[in-house]
Amino acid sequence: MELKVVDSSGVREKIRDHPCFSKDAHHHYARMHVAVAPACNIQCHYCNRKYDCANESRPGVVSELLTPEQAVKKTLAVAAEIPQLTVLGIAGPGDPLANPERTFATFAALTEKAPDIRLCVSTNGLMLPQHVDELCRHNIDHVTITINCVDADIGAQIYPWIFWQHRRIRGAKAAAILIEQQLMGLEMLAERGVLVKINSVLIPGVNDLHLAEVSRIVKQKGAFLHNIMPLIAEPEHGTFFGLMGQRAPSAKELHAVQQSCANDMEIMSHCRQCRADAIGMLGQDRHDEFTLERIEKLEIDPVAAMARRAQLRAQIEAARTAKSLQPVLVSLTSLTQPKPGVGGSPAAQVGRAKLASSAASFRVALASSDGQRIDQSLSEVEVLRVYQVDGQSSRLTETRPVSGLPSHLSQDPVAEAKVTEVIKLIKDCDALLCTRIGFNAWQRLERQGIRPLSAESGLPIKVALRQAHADWHTDTEGAANAASRALSA
Repeated sequence: MELKVVDSSGVREKIRDHPCFSKDAHHHYARMHVAVAPACNIQCHYCNRKYDCANESRPGVVSELLTPEQAVKKTLAVAAEIPQLTVLGIAGPGDPLANPERTFATFAALTEKAPDIRLCVSTNGLMLPQHVDELCRHNIDHVTITINCVDADIGAQIYPWIFWQHRRIRGAKAAAILIEQQLMGLEMLAERGVLVKINSVLIPGVNDLHLAEVSRIVKQKGAFLHNIMPLIAEPEHGTFFGLMGQRAPSAKELHAVQQSCANDMEIMSHCRQCRADAIGMLGQDRHDEFTLERIEKLEIDPVAAMARRAQLRAQIEAARTAKSLQPVLVSLTSLTQPKPGVGGSPAAQVGRAKLASSAASFRVALASSDGQRIDQSLSEVEVLRVYQVDGQSSRLTETRPVSGLPSHLSQDPVAEAKVTEVIKLIKDCDALLCTRIGFNAWQRLERQGIRPLSAESGLPIKVALRQAHADWHTDTEGAANAASRALSA
């Protein structure tokens, strides 16, 4: 079978400000989902499309179903108050392509009224092939498909039925049709240059040993990214799996499956399994702040809001560029120092040593209540644990208590004081690792040369530090390559 490879030209620009497709972008930019698609054409044993569930954070849950007109008004209101918003997606609570009129009416209006916001869609893929052309006409260049298996017998254990060509079809036959349409749609999108992310739900005892094959196949078909998510199956959610006692995977099991797929596919590690009406930065859902009742009272100037978004994005990108060039500046500074001997001046030697060591080792402060897992946000942290990390190991060097300031909204003076204290405590560190870091706090950390990092809550510290080191090494290597190109020029 011929291997399809996503063309790298232009890919970096496509994902640079998309928080779901870029691990780095999710530290900088926000996304929004609008719940305009109530109907679904398949049934999944892990899904229960629920309304008015403000305390649940999982796919399929919404508080308000919107008309396309309401969705557009809400998007403009959110974009005015959260100027780092770059992406608007439709992900449910049903399937967007089972509700094509509502979905594409929303996209058409937003293309006209907020052309700077990227549009994307998340689908089960059953109706994807027949809507690929329409998606491309709306300049949608990011699509997520949920593919849990490429084997119909396994699919029959996940999907009790599909609604296909005006008939309800069950069992392995239904799963085979769904899989065929999913893979066909994936190929069609890849051929048109659309970036496709694959979501897979890890279900122990059902598809856990099969997901490596899924990853291999979708990579062949042209997928860009694979997101393997843990099953959410608490009985109180009312799903079939939850009521039947199907267990969710442990963090260790999830990591093992992700690692088994990593050789074939780029694996997403920053997913937060968002609601179908999620708003804000990943891990900081603000959907309850933007009810229709509140939005009706807002006065919005779309032109001024768009200008504000453009200004903020320019500031964010300037900060990201400056951060990426820091190792380059260290390198160039060391090169311009006098070189009295073979080894150069002491300053040059120190500069080169710092650049070399930064690629191999770095110091990170992290938020953990028990010293075992990453489980606290910046606002919750009481003790910072400082680790020295390199490619082979990580070791705890010290703990630093944070004074007991109460947690409030990010703009509250008390919370600002806590951020100030944290920055003072970790000014000798290269990075801060928490479950969540607010946007204002992130900006302050960046200005101090401290890289904000986030990890899924409950992730073991050792696993989180390995991921952090891999990200750090990649960034340093990229900066070094940029320096090499600059010197060659």
